[in-house]
Amino acid sequence: MATDFKSIPVIDISPLLAKFDDPNMAEDLGVCEVVKKLGQACREAGFFYVKGHSIPDSLIREVRNITHQFFYLPCEEKLKIKMSAATAYRGYQEVGENITKGVPDRHEAIDCYRELKHGMYGDLGKPMEGSNLWPANPPNFKLLMEEYIDMCADLSRKIMQGIALALGGSSNEFEGDIAGDPFWVMRLIGYPEISNADGHDKAENDIGCGAHTDYGLLTLVNQDDDITALQVRNHSGEWIWAPPIPGTFVCNIGDMLKILSNGLYESTLHRVVNNSPKYRVCIAYFYEPNFDAAIEPLDICIKRTGGSKKLERAVYGEHLVGKVTTNFKY
Repeated sequence: MATDFKSIPVIDISPLLAKFDDPNMAEDLGVCEVVKKLGQACREAGFFYVKGHSIPDSLIREVRNITHQFFYLPCEEKLKIKMSAATAYRGYQEVGENITKGVPDRHEAIDCYRELKHGMYGDLGKPMEGSNLWPANPPNFKLLMEEYIDMCADLSRKIMQGIALALGGSSNEFEGDIAGDPFWVMRLIGYPEISNADGHDKAENDIGCGAHTDYGLLTLVNQDDDITALQVRNHSGEWIWAPPIPGTFVCNIGDMLKILSNGLYESTLHRVVNNSPKYRVCIAYFYEPNFDAAIEPLDICIKRTGGSKKLERAVYGEHLVGKVTTNFKY
């Protein structure tokens, strides 16, 4: 359960990464310390920063820079990869096309998903069947993003090992039918700056992205280093800023991990408010369960939370499709 946290902890996960393939990793003192901190962060805030994550800072910056370059292009160029239901909800969204709880968000984005072939998951996967739409301009966009996605997937899997240990399971608790073949989502998001044009000091709606929880297991947030815009809500309803810390990712847990933990871990509400005079870019990578995984509380978590199931079973693909089709304005 989320608490009245006032700040978000920073966790050095390098000891965990150093032992990820060691069958005795749970006995290592460095790993134990990381696991303890991960468990506390997931219980108390549902958010944490990670450093010592092994993804080169140069790649993290390059991904942000090339995303800035795309969003600075003329609208007609961006619309060459326009999102629609026919593109399996992949591609470019204009400002205001993403909807959160009925309100248009003040951001533009490119949405990417793990590619699904026709018939791969039957009717369950049909709305998401298709290939990602990558822009031809800037050059090398696709290659750079695919390299980044691969590294984020590897990092997320290793962090999930630590979270599995924190819940009292084995390091591979989330493999197999849960996330042995994980789905992924990536959103490249651009938040327009606040403009003083025409004498107005503030946009009619300054919420870049409305309050929401994430859908899957774990999110890695790569945000511009010089703009504070992400807010996380604590138990009392206060919005706590999550300022960028260079060299880190902001991480948070999603709805499926909340179910698996039987509510021990919270998928915490968060939103984006860009009050800066600068255009802000954020790249959010979402590590998800298997697309067709039936997610329900783990036995180890039921025992830790009083012996009964507190959360209902959910099929991840159904959960995702329901959210995607609701949040997109045609």
